[in-house]
Amino acid sequence: MPFCEVGKYQNGVDATGNNGTKIFYRTYGQGPVKVLLIIGLAATHSSWEPQIKALAGTITPNDSESPADDRSSGEGGGMEVCAFDNRGMGLSSVPTKKSEYTTSIMAKDAIAIMDHLGWEKAHVFGHSMGAMISCKLAAMVPERVLSLALLNVTGGGYECIPRLDRQTLSIAVRFLKAKTPEQRAAVDLDTHYSKEYLEEDVGTTTRRAVLYQEYVKGISASGMQSNYGFDGQINACWTHKISRDDLESLCSAGFLISVIHGRHDVIAQLSHAKRLAKKLHPYARMVELPGGHRVSHERTEEVNDALLELIKASTSKISPYDWTNLPKKSSGWNITPLTRKSSPEGSRSSVMTDIIGRLQMFLLFFFGLFMLAFEFMRRGVSRVKSVRVNAALT
Repeated sequence: MPFCEVGKYQNGVDATGNNGTKIFYRTYGQGPVKVLLIIGLAATHSSWEPQIKALAGTITPNDSESPADDRSSGEGGGMEVCAFDNRGMGLSSVPTKKSEYTTSIMAKDAIAIMDHLGWEKAHVFGHSMGAMISCKLAAMVPERVLSLALLNVTGGGYECIPRLDRQTLSIAVRFLKAKTPEQRAAVDLDTHYSKEYLEEDVGTTTRRAVLYQEYVKGISASGMQSNYGFDGQINACWTHKISRDDLESLCSAGFLISVIHGRHDVIAQLSHAKRLAKKLHPYARMVELPGGHRVSHERTEEVNDALLELIKASTSKISPYDWTNLPKKSSGWNITPLTRKSSPEGSRSSVMTDIIGRLQMFLLFFFGLFMLAFEFMRRGVSRVKSVRVNAALT
């Protein structure tokens, strides 16, 4: 099986800390165009399958013993795609310390894979936590990024708090209680897809029933994520932050960016993705689609078209102003390829807006915790109440 020993491609403290850390990866297709896919929380590289098929033209990995003809058919052409399991998941190493999971550390894992493969540059596409990692990678080594696609992304930290309503709280409780592939599959469906999509008829059954069987099979094959891996990846999301220096690095590089998001996503809220896209003006284009958190599966054709269009536009080197569909900024601090300008009024307005947004999110968060605690107490009380016994019917 193909593994990348991360420490071999790093220096100093990074090399020492990652001595023995291995990342499992797979490559697909052949060609001069390189695409690196970075998946999100608690998912394996196989979650990219619909995009791998469209980009590489095959889902048969290059290390497979299948005939070469099986790896050269499909929509893709002239592309080599790499997808991998993040540390803490799948066949990759599972460090036991939370401090060994940050988006910066995981971005360095991805850079090590590029070095391992001999890729000087690549189009970097990330989903959810993987999009956070992709942002860090692009900020660290912008000269190695040809384009950047961010699917269902947030800015990390408090923005990781999902939409707080009864449905989301129910999902959270079920997720924490899930101990078997069957339980995990059931809650994952409600987390990943919109209700309308799951209720669609597929033949004589529903899409939910079809996907449920696929999820149970997939989770059973890869195994439930370990507590170390889950806690570590959660830590990576909560501690993630895109600083102004990061934004300046991203924009100074001049590559094109697509921010792709499902408007019914209950995990990564659309408003946060839009805010990040605006900060990346004029290099970013906002692609809003009907769908949930896994919009890459729910709206496969539209997402694949957006990714292929991004690659094509990057290759043709069109102007960012011809690429973006976002309105021009009129106030606040703006980043250009060379300088950063700000106005006192715009800066104060931006800071106040950010403070109010954070305050709202924290109030919602604590309200959600209160409701969750109330629900647990209610259930606990109902269990200890004396039970009225009726006369037996004989």
